[in-house]
Amino acid sequence: MKRLTNITSLAIAGMLLLVSCKKYLDITPDNVATLNSSFTNANETQAYLFGCYSPLQSLADVRRNPGFTSSGEVIFPINLQDQTTLGGAGGDAGFNVMRGLQNSTNPLLNYWDGYNMGLNLWQAIRMCNTFLDNVHIPRDLPEYQRKRWAAEARFLKAYYHYWLIRMYGPIPIADVAIPVNAPAEVVRQKQQTLDSCFNYVVKQLDSAITDLPPTIQNAAAEAGRISGTIALAVKAEVLTTQASPLFNGNPDYASFKGKDGENLFPLTYDENKWRRAAEACRIAIAAAEQAGHDLYQLRTTGNIVHISDETRRLLTLQGAFVDSWNAEQVWTLNPGFGWQYMASPRVTAEAAANVFAVYSNFSVPVGQSEIFYSANGVPISEDKNWDYANRYKTQPGDEAHAFYLKKGYTTAIGNFKREPRYYSSVSFDGGIWFGSGTTDDRVANHINAVNGPAAPPDRLRYNATGYWAKKLVPYQTTFGQNSVQQNYSWPFMRLSGLWLLYAECLNEANGPGSEVYELINRVRTRAGLPGVVEAWQQYSRNPTKPSSKEGLRQIIHQERRIELAFEGQAGWDLRRWKELQQVLAAPIQGWSVFNRTTQGYYQLSTVYQPVFARRDYLFPIQDYDLLTNPNLVQTLYW
Repeated sequence: MKRLTNITSLAIAGMLLLVSCKKYLDITPDNVATLNSSFTNANETQAYLFGCYSPLQSLADVRRNPGFTSSGEVIFPINLQDQTTLGGAGGDAGFNVMRGLQNSTNPLLNYWDGYNMGLNLWQAIRMCNTFLDNVHIPRDLPEYQRKRWAAEARFLKAYYHYWLIRMYGPIPIADVAIPVNAPAEVVRQKQQTLDSCFNYVVKQLDSAITDLPPTIQNAAAEAGRISGTIALAVKAEVLTTQASPLFNGNPDYASFKGKDGENLFPLTYDENKWRRAAEACRIAIAAAEQAGHDLYQLRTTGNIVHISDETRRLLTLQGAFVDSWNAEQVWTLNPGFGWQYMASPRVTAEAAANVFAVYSNFSVPVGQSEIFYSANGVPISEDKNWDYANRYKTQPGDEAHAFYLKKGYTTAIGNFKREPRYYSSVSFDGGIWFGSGTTDDRVANHINAVNGPAAPPDRLRYNATGYWAKKLVPYQTTFGQNSVQQNYSWPFMRLSGLWLLYAECLNEANGPGSEVYELINRVRTRAGLPGVVEAWQQYSRNPTKPSSKEGLRQIIHQERRIELAFEGQAGWDLRRWKELQQVLAAPIQGWSVFNRTTQGYYQLSTVYQPVFARRDYLFPIQDYDLLTNPNLVQTLYW
């Protein structure tokens, strides 16, 4: 793990010599002499390859990921005494997309030019092309290594294109490094049709898969590098994205044309795209399982005094994400999650005493907390046995919830009778917090957000809603006078996510069936829930919901949002499903977190009203780029 990260850091410093400051799509190498020296031998060539990896590793920073920051799962407070606490000025740029602050003059999360928490992915693609043009040069590089390194570069080039497609829709295809003396009309590329862009990515992935190792054998030296299994999983996601409503015959973009008048979006819906995606998912899952990927089994560290079966299940559900490089993680990036102090409440008095230990600013809206099922495994709004109407009222914790809620502590009724993934993913006033120095769940810590350690000490270090993304903070992490964080690398894909992706594709292609149910139930069984058909028949007000394509679609979408909550996936999913506008139509709400009485605290309060219009599904190109490259057209509605 360290080797890739360290070499990448060194390599990118040298690669900065190659970066052009030109403001249009410029994929022309700037310094030929430097390029020649970069490929004199195998070591220099490998360093250049790791420079190609550097932008990918940077995507592990959740601030850069629209799937995290503009998903509605987590918000960043908008009225802090100091808005630079998230890594300096502009660190909250991605969160501001939900506030209606996106613009084409200086776009937020600008991945075209590399501004406002975006990366210049065209430069990253150019590096990959340059590598592919020169990897044949070093004489001391064995042929098998040359093929593997070239395959890695092709994967990276494909993935950077894919990231741009998800953000901008039709983009130029940068397949080659344009000669240094190329005229401007050659450099200034135009957007290709959307299906051409997707097909190009798939073609590059197919080419890479042939020469990539199925798995990484030497994890100590090569963790984080791309395997064939990863490439197959990405191909499955790419094809699923292409088949999804945002990109598959979307009438909202029927008038999106290039400069030559060509339709850039497909005008008609093509169901066969789902079948193609389903087959890619099947192959990816088979490869992952053959490579040893399986559901996570809890690996405890430290001095565990006592854990009940209930706590063990919660730690297993959370550990699938935060226990790095476990068998469930199909693709993990090297960098660690650096924002635990933003996701954690102040659990103990010692944590509250250290003013710099915990900021708690990553705030989970009430609406996000309500997507998790009841204990019966159906939506809380559908469960005929769940007290939905009174969910905002309060009652004291009881013996039946002793490992989830503090017994005798007054908390919201909505926190009772919920599924295990709720308690493993979300924390709240009155919730049990296993860890933070106490590993006996019979006497575990709990969250006191009304008048205890988790209550806001000021207008800087506070959670705006009263809900925390517990999943992001391992139980081994302890904040206090001497804080100790259990660092973990950021997973990009888990096997459970692939199962649900496959279920989605099968349902869209063929409708409900036993194979779809079985895939969903693999995930639900681990979470301690009954099967999808059984649960709806017994507990839902809509018992036949899983039997229709439309009903099962809703179930699968919610299942993905629950299973992959806070993992940087929901924002992408909600976009491709064309559901994000609906999610962000409701106000962002939380409790009255500055009130120090229980009665006053448990009053719903609006943090802000999101602003997300049809145009926000895709990102704008900076206006200046359109001036410098007249072959580009602006994203529709911008």
